Amino acid sequence: MSDTDLTPEKARAYWSRTSTLMWVVLGIWFIFSFVVHFFATSLNQIKIIGFPLGFYMAAQGSLIIFVWAIFWYVRRQNAIDEEFDVAED
Repeated sequence: MSDTDLTPEKARAYWSRTSTLMWVVLGIWFIFSFVVHFFATSLNQIKIIGFPLGFYMAAQGSLIIFVWAIFWYVRRQNAIDEEFDVAED
């Protein structure tokens, strides 16, 4: 289905859902890129498996969240595409 098959109302609803998802993913990225690292020294008071939480989040946790966010975003965007009948084969 091409973009011309969407009614203007349906296209606005599709873009609204897509842009909301984009902002949520950007928020997750911002939190785990900057906020967690900004508070790393405070987080070091908490220990996980013997490692300070600030160190763990900087070395492993943020990367794990980024990979998870990519897969979550793809699944959610595919669901939105299917809901609005614009999914690719």
